[in-house]
Amino acid sequence: MTSTPTPRDKRQSLDEAVSRLESGMTIGIGGWGSRRKPMALVRAILRREDLTDLTVITYGGPDLGLLCSAGKVSKAYYGFVTLDSAPFYDPWFARRRTEGSIISREMDEGMVRAGLTAAAQRLPFLPTRAGLGSDVFRFWGDELKTVDSPYDFEGKTE
Repeated sequence: MTSTPTPRDKRQSLDEAVSRLESGMTIGIGGWGSRRKPMALVRAILRREDLTDLTVITYGGPDLGLLCSAGKVSKAYYGFVTLDSAPFYDPWFARRRTEGSIISREMDEGMVRAGLTAAAQRLPFLPTRAGLGSDVFRFWGDELKTVDSPYDFEGKTE
């Protein structure tokens, strides 16, 4: 009879987790707007002076603004960026976006969710109707694609 392997303990301190990050990585930050953000994680990233050139995927809030203020972000994918429920842009994010020092990719919130779901499942993409009929394609250029459904269901996913 074979024994079931014992799962290894994957817990680690915040500093241990952040020490594994490298410049140029893509990171996803949880929470929604200004709520439920892992701000201890953001502060730990800010303490890493050598950590830069990050691509950040977020439902944006103060996390993205703080990372932009420290020059940590080179590219951001987000559904929105606000400091609260009211549509108030984070000033550091707004400055970096306006001056062009970061590449910013705003998208439909459903597109963010589909992308994160695909990443969690280790898939290259996950088809979604989110964003269709909006201006997202006009701003993204060739970065976004539509696909034909392999199933007989109204043809294209459009």
